[in-house]
Amino acid sequence: MTATGRRLRADAERSVQAILEAAERVLKEDPAATLEQIAEAAGVARTTVHRRFANRDALLAALAESAWRQIAGAVEGARPATAPPLVALHQATANILAIKSGWTFALGQPATNEEIGRLQQAVYAACDEVFRRAQQAGDIRAGVDLAWARQVYLALINETAHGPTGGGEPDAAAARILDVLFHGIG
Repeated sequence: MTATGRRLRADAERSVQAILEAAERVLKEDPAATLEQIAEAAGVARTTVHRRFANRDALLAALAESAWRQIAGAVEGARPATAPPLVALHQATANILAIKSGWTFALGQPATNEEIGRLQQAVYAACDEVFRRAQQAGDIRAGVDLAWARQVYLALINETAHGPTGGGEPDAAAARILDVLFHGIG
């Protein structure tokens, strides 16, 4: 899609995707990399990058938005409102871990536009819904502060994805996260 909401041609969509993927790789290695370096890594002309993104800030916003769109889709795919809470939580966790490792730089960027903020809020709201449902089902004690539980859960995901041991296989890592979240380490 363009900034005006028009759909891009298939070849233009591929170029944008190649630029975003290259930007993630290049910027993860060198956050000060230029648009020219990103164009080279994407295998496109510098003018193609400038035609698709008005400036570096626009590219960074598109990068973060693309990553958050994938996270939101992964969470939605776990059926947080209808699947049994622990099943939805496990699936969402595995889905997020599979995405997070590929978008380290993008997901570390602040929300710079309304769409990124909306996507983040949708992800957090789905998480809160699953936690509420898990508490109603008795999987989380009645007195637990669910906002705090979400913070702990997100910290576990982040540490798993970016910590020194790496995430490993997403399904096994999700099981490990939920085991620590629900049973502690004691």
